[in-house]
Amino acid sequence: MSKPQPMEMSNMDIDFHERKAEPFKMGRFIYNSEEGTVMGRDRASWAKIGIFYTAFYGVLAALVAICMWVFFQTLDPRIPKWTLDRSIIGTNPGLGFRPLPPSDNVESTLIWYKGTQHENYKHWTDSLDEFLAVYKVPGLTPGRGQNIYNCDYNQPPPKGQVCDVDIKTWNPCTKENNYSYHKSSPCVFLKLNKIYGWIPEYYNDSKDLPDDMPTSLKTYIGEVEKSQNHKLNTIWVSCEGENPADQENIGPVNYLPIRGFPGYFYPYQNSEGYLSPLVAVHFERPKRGIIINIECKAWARNILHDRKERLGSVHFELLID
Repeated sequence: MSKPQPMEMSNMDIDFHERKAEPFKMGRFIYNSEEGTVMGRDRASWAKIGIFYTAFYGVLAALVAICMWVFFQTLDPRIPKWTLDRSIIGTNPGLGFRPLPPSDNVESTLIWYKGTQHENYKHWTDSLDEFLAVYKVPGLTPGRGQNIYNCDYNQPPPKGQVCDVDIKTWNPCTKENNYSYHKSSPCVFLKLNKIYGWIPEYYNDSKDLPDDMPTSLKTYIGEVEKSQNHKLNTIWVSCEGENPADQENIGPVNYLPIRGFPGYFYPYQNSEGYLSPLVAVHFERPKRGIIINIECKAWARNILHDRKERLGSVHFELLID
């Protein structure tokens, strides 16, 4: 009787057994209880790896911290790294105005309201209230309080002190008077952009004024030269209609407290509690029912004007229904 031969396994049977063994092999790889290894490594091996990466990332973090510390030692929290010609801002300050149109129309520069309707001009007076709050309440500006100094042209601020901007006396451009918006003779506030270390070169000689300076401003400077010569170190301000028709419709314009930014506020050095000087422009009798294009300029020898780029000037429109 012949001896039975073993049966040969088909390829299908081999694949089945291999697939059945795969979970068992993977489980042994993750944790092998017989050899005491995890993912093919024993505890000592894992401990060495942990120590290496802890030391590696610890040294890396220390190097980054040292580099940042050295970097910050080169910076002053109050003095920019790059100033004047070396800065992005440059040396030609721009001019800004308040109040601004509603935030949902950020590209607009139109001040438009009806003088007899409180709800209609409320946005503009509320906007000015918010903008001027820091000038009325010293505590709203960090570091402002005991260091406020009553500056004058002959009394520049001592070191560590900043000049006061007393807007409470600028009648009719006050909160109590609704900034005269209810009388259809609104006030618009101007401020010069801050440039660290910038020193204005004043037009302080009535015989040496630029040809394109408005005649009314030239006359004003001449009067200051005769009666208040010490106030000539001022960055002068002018607001006019951009076009001949606008000049006819703008009406009389008054400037408070003076027609410019006093020189004792400069140079700006980022002193704690510093606030920019302001000029309130009161449009006394602008023509109603028509858009008036207005251009305001700041005047100093080192302020260049470019209407297209809005250098040294600001444009806005006024419409009172």
